[in-house]
Amino acid sequence: MTPTVVLGPVSRGALVGALTAAALGVGFVEMRKNAGPATDSDRWVQRTTAPDYRDRHVVFGFRRDLVRAGDRVLLVDDWADTGATAVTARQLVEDSGAQWIGAACIVDGLTDARLRHDLPLRALLNIRTL
Repeated sequence: MTPTVVLGPVSRGALVGALTAAALGVGFVEMRKNAGPATDSDRWVQRTTAPDYRDRHVVFGFRRDLVRAGDRVLLVDDWADTGATAVTARQLVEDSGAQWIGAACIVDGLTDARLRHDLPLRALLNIRTL
């Protein structure tokens, strides 16, 4: 399934996500950390992650009007470790009424192998090969 929107978490995910969106000829949305309605007057969707690789809970979000019902959304990031960012991204996409089609990253270091199937996640490299 082809995405209509690529979602990229700040900061490196925004870089590889924007490049992926440009290559596919689709829209790009930056998923920001700890930013939101206080930074502008637009409506935002936000969610807090489960603990990440540093045992932090991060609030991610984006402007609600950037991901719409009917969009097919692919998350692109540099690295997957706990999967917390991707799981939160999926929740944000679903909160927006859009369709989650999966996640892609450069390095798969997932600690929970079930997430590869559940998200689904595809990667260029697995951490075991580095």
